[in-house]
Amino acid sequence: MKQTLPLPPEVVQQVAEYFSLLSEPMRLRLLHLLRDEEKCVQELVEATQTSQANVSKHLKVMWQAGILSRRSEGTCAYYRVEDQMIFELCNRVCDRLATRLEEQARNFRVLNSKR
Repeated sequence: MKQTLPLPPEVVQQVAEYFSLLSEPMRLRLLHLLRDEEKCVQELVEATQTSQANVSKHLKVMWQAGILSRRSEGTCAYYRVEDQMIFELCNRVCDRLATRLEEQARNFRVLNSKR
């Protein structure tokens, strides 16, 4: 039987921090808005109907993690997705959730048909 090597604590911490980036609904909303093109902070504020401080806070976290890139033009900051792999990860999670929901729906239909 193959022995699994222990993961160094630093690696586990970095992986956990990366996944924690996606545990915030506002960050997922921002990523979705930035999926196809860069946008300025004001556009993101209007699209999310939240404060500039809130949007900027979440953008900064994702920028520091290397998921987003940022450029300035005049008084506007523009963000775009730098790490497109993030969408592959999100798509895999969504596909898995959809499969689970479909299985649950089938189970409910079976249960309902036995009445």
